[in-house]
Amino acid sequence: MDLSSKVTNDVWLRALAAKQRKAAQLFDRTEAEQKQRGYFYTLKEICQQPWTWLSTCERMTALRDSLVRSMSGIKSLVFTGSGSSEYAGDCVRLPLQNELAVCVESVSGGTLLIHGAKALSNGRPGLLVSLARSGNSPESTGAVKILLESEPAYRHLIITCNEAGSLARTWHDHKDVLVVALPPETNDESLVMTSSFTNLTLAARFLGLLDRPEAYRKLCAAQSRICLDLLSTYVDVLSRIASTEFRRAVFLGSGTCYSAAREASLKMLEMTSGRVTTLSESFLGLRHGPMSFVHEDTLVVCQLSSEPRTRAYELDLLAELDRKKLGLCKVIIGEGVPQSAGRVGDEMIQCPGLGELGDDDGAIIFVVVAQLLAFFRCLEEGLHPDSPSEGGVISRVVESFPLHTLP
Repeated sequence: MDLSSKVTNDVWLRALAAKQRKAAQLFDRTEAEQKQRGYFYTLKEICQQPWTWLSTCERMTALRDSLVRSMSGIKSLVFTGSGSSEYAGDCVRLPLQNELAVCVESVSGGTLLIHGAKALSNGRPGLLVSLARSGNSPESTGAVKILLESEPAYRHLIITCNEAGSLARTWHDHKDVLVVALPPETNDESLVMTSSFTNLTLAARFLGLLDRPEAYRKLCAAQSRICLDLLSTYVDVLSRIASTEFRRAVFLGSGTCYSAAREASLKMLEMTSGRVTTLSESFLGLRHGPMSFVHEDTLVVCQLSSEPRTRAYELDLLAELDRKKLGLCKVIIGEGVPQSAGRVGDEMIQCPGLGELGDDDGAIIFVVVAQLLAFFRCLEEGLHPDSPSEGGVISRVVESFPLHTLP
């Protein structure tokens, strides 16, 4: 299906169900049955991503002039958020730093609450970009308030999936704040962030390409096509992998793919209510103490770099795992993944086009694979993907807590 044309999400979901047996089985149930089984929102939100990415692209390019004004003359760029929203900023930090030639950081909302401006670089004027799904968590509003009061040399950009959230409403008319609300379908209703995470990441990515909007459109279209192909080809495969007997999962990536591995690890942890223990690490970092995490019940999920030198190091690490007979099996994601990278029982997720995208912009595909693995593992554990947290330990929006004044 060509998603560059105007298609509805329902058309795309029906097309997916026609290609993948497991998708058909899940989607063929009525909406009421899907809700009763607890997966209606999460499955829809994972599978809608190729379509929503194009909508986000249209929304961001339409706001180019306002974004250019917010970015004008800045000497530093800081992304902030909490949990998945923080990782979204981390996933675009390296490409933006290279394109903008300014210091680009990702600082958690909690760090800003505790340390305020001391957590920021010295570059002034700067731009603080707050990324948020709901915009209702205490850290989101608290961090912006602290810096508006203490750092007049910082402008603010809020990118949120919820135009009705506290973050968007509170500062919508503030002269130093630009609020960007993404299309409403990106505001995931599931407990865990899936399409909201990837759409926030893609929206933030535009800040490095403001002078090349056509390049951004081509990038989003390419990512959409690769994701479409992934979903159309590997849903059944990933469902089968998720049914294997792993109790641990490690997610590996280099550079920006390591940032994506952090989000991938969080998805499996959240959606299994902590029943599957997870770790994120770089390929080379795993060689040290973290290799002790890889037991015989460990699933190893990794995105191979498209850069030859980096891939060579990564393949060496995978060969070491095989030589030491570590891990239950590997899921290796990339373009042109060599069969020699795996052993019996491993699965290669071949994604044509990833090499052309490059590691920085291909990392988002790693996250989609992890979302599907986590979704299907959640079902295997007898949990509900829409609300997988046993006993309500975590919630869609972090519960309110007191905000303490900085000294």
